[in-house]
Amino acid sequence: MLSLRAVWHMVNPKRKRKNNLLPSYRKMDFELQPILQNELWIALPLQPEDFALLFKAASDPMIWAQHPNKNRYLLKDFTNYFEGAINSGSAFIIKNKATNEVIGSTRFCNLLQNETTNQVEIGYTFYTRKYWGKNYNHQLKKLLLQHAFQFVDRVQFVIGAFNIPSQQSIERLGAKKIREEIVAYYGEPEQMNFIYQIQKAEWEKKFDGNPI
Repeated sequence: MLSLRAVWHMVNPKRKRKNNLLPSYRKMDFELQPILQNELWIALPLQPEDFALLFKAASDPMIWAQHPNKNRYLLKDFTNYFEGAINSGSAFIIKNKATNEVIGSTRFCNLLQNETTNQVEIGYTFYTRKYWGKNYNHQLKKLLLQHAFQFVDRVQFVIGAFNIPSQQSIERLGAKKIREEIVAYYGEPEQMNFIYQIQKAEWEKKFDGNPI
């Protein structure tokens, strides 16, 4: 029987899809995969060899029940999710710092820096249910935002229209809903999503320069 890692390498085609890959004109000073950590967890750059461990963490149907794609717990759908994460060059694997247990993933995406726009998105986030409601997501988002605001003026979050817990979580960080939009996630059908945004100036004011 083939290992999950072998399956990943067999089905990983070299292809491009919209709404995930970072543009070629990105500024090189934006560090897309820093190591982020606190006393409880560590977020590391995602690597191809992480496929099996991350799939094991993601293979609970309840994790995806309120996400736009509810089938990411299946091997085929997760393989597409993982392909997008690796191709982005900006994804993380999140681990329990004490036990090294894989607890989820997140990524930067759609970095846009030009004469009129300077922004990035944070998305494709999931955690195992064991870590829901324990402030892991909240603290990680703070560190991702702190890092991003060294390079951009605003950060956006694309959240499924029916993913109420994620919407409430990001609102507690000060994000504001700015529009509703049909979005095609990497290799997936179009779905209705809500776009939330945090401006750098608002973030700094809210946390008085000490967001952690």
